[in-house]
Amino acid sequence: MAEDECGGSEDRTDAQRLRDLHGHLLATAERPLTRSAERWLGEAEAVAADVARGDAPEAAVETRLAQVRDLLSNVEETGDADADEHLAAAREVLGALEDSG
Repeated sequence: MAEDECGGSEDRTDAQRLRDLHGHLLATAERPLTRSAERWLGEAEAVAADVARGDAPEAAVETRLAQVRDLLSNVEETGDADADEHLAAAREVLGALEDSG
């Protein structure tokens, strides 16, 4: 993925980062994951989808981001190298969102 498609650029807006976060989590759904990782990542993707649309109030976004962080904390390994890359990128984007808030 290009840097500007995965949230690596510092000049991305929070709205773009929210879409990036959701995109990385959604991409893991297409990978062969461990049963545990599939469960946690699926829930995190659903929560991220709620705020990726861009119409949620700021307080709801903050709550959802905390939920995503909590869900991702349960995933140590996915069982798939590509999914691991998306997971790492999602965590990076999540950190950038939290730093900007």
